[in-house]
Amino acid sequence: MFENLSERLDKSFKLLKGQGKITEINVAETLKDIRRALLDADVNFKIAKKFTDDVKVKAMGEQVLTAVKPSQLMVKIVKDELAKLMGGTFTDVELTSNPSVILMSGLQGSGKTTFSGKLANMLKSKKGRNPLMVACDVYRPAAIDQLKVLGEQIGVPVYTEDGNMNPVKIANAAVKEAKSKGYDVVIIDTAGRLAVDEQMMNEISAVKKAVDPDEILFVVDSMTGQDAVNTAKEFNNRLNFDGVVLTKLDGDTRGGAALSIRSVVEKPIKFVGTGEKMDALDVFHPDRMADRILGMGDIVSLVEKAQEQFDEEEARKLQKKLAKNTFNFNDFLKQINQIKKMGNLKDVVGMIPGMGKALKDTEIDDDAFKYIEAIIGSMTHDERETPSLINGSRRKRIASGSGTNIQEVNRLIKQFGETRKMMKMVSQGKNVGRMMSGMQQQGRKF
Repeated sequence: MFENLSERLDKSFKLLKGQGKITEINVAETLKDIRRALLDADVNFKIAKKFTDDVKVKAMGEQVLTAVKPSQLMVKIVKDELAKLMGGTFTDVELTSNPSVILMSGLQGSGKTTFSGKLANMLKSKKGRNPLMVACDVYRPAAIDQLKVLGEQIGVPVYTEDGNMNPVKIANAAVKEAKSKGYDVVIIDTAGRLAVDEQMMNEISAVKKAVDPDEILFVVDSMTGQDAVNTAKEFNNRLNFDGVVLTKLDGDTRGGAALSIRSVVEKPIKFVGTGEKMDALDVFHPDRMADRILGMGDIVSLVEKAQEQFDEEEARKLQKKLAKNTFNFNDFLKQINQIKKMGNLKDVVGMIPGMGKALKDTEIDDDAFKYIEAIIGSMTHDERETPSLINGSRRKRIASGSGTNIQEVNRLIKQFGETRKMMKMVSQGKNVGRMMSGMQQQGRKF
């Protein structure tokens, strides 16, 4: 996500490195390179030009403090303008009615059905809502079945009417069902359509009129670039939607849609899809995304993800184990599972400042922990609880049972021992410098 743009912008800022001050000449050269980077990212030409013009005005009007280098000042200005370009501030969905109705719209294949499931899951698990999903895509038989499967996965009911081919009547009946059974959010999944398809556009307009939704979300595949922006404009002219959802932002996307769409339709991006799993959905924060584009990481989002998996009681138990040096492989496995629940590993690591650039050419597999899990899974209960029991013969058995070799088992046990020492240092607040050095050494061994 945005990797090429991040790299290009970084090179652009280097043009100002070593410069004593900002001048019209060196700013012009830098902005020319930034404009090219934006165009290569599939940002609309007019938007790219306005963006660099705005940056130039800000840059030429700034007095560079002696403690701030010109390149650093330019990064700050570009960051602020990027955040402004993408909307400036986070905009949440408005769910004030009971039940609140959310209507999905978008092209065929944009990911509306999958997003409906992700949104229902987010509202249920993170906001304590009681959602009902509604299958109004009556033209694609698999769409109804897909929504049912997603509903089973996340424990959210799906309203369907077999044989009914009238989405307006289905939507109306679903809202009545929600009122009678206490569902407080109704998510209506509609059929994919082309903006030029007058009949289909009239149909979704009729659904809108019938249920008077609190929110209309336009779901768009971010990999379609400027086509996504043009389609959004057409849909907005007909539906006047409330917000945009960008799906497949984890794919091979140049980012042009995310950077352009807010300026074209003047509607906020509210969510971004970052994977296939039901929890791979993030609310969109323009300022945080600007940080990530410029390689500054996103510590706030990282902390939020960690807090979602944080269990205060478990943390107290872990603290006691660390203090007594009884941290074992079962505890180690719990920590791995918490990390995995935070989402795509490369995205999580990319939220750490500086790590995005450092790992830009490194593939981080979501199954990176599978060998560790297999090795621990081959241990007996006593071996997990008391790692000191694991002698040479036990190591051979564990290697055979986990489909690994003795060297990999030895490496894990050694790394586990080093991890336990470092975690004990943290719990006691001792020798942080030594701990950081140990972490670096351990990282080289993975």
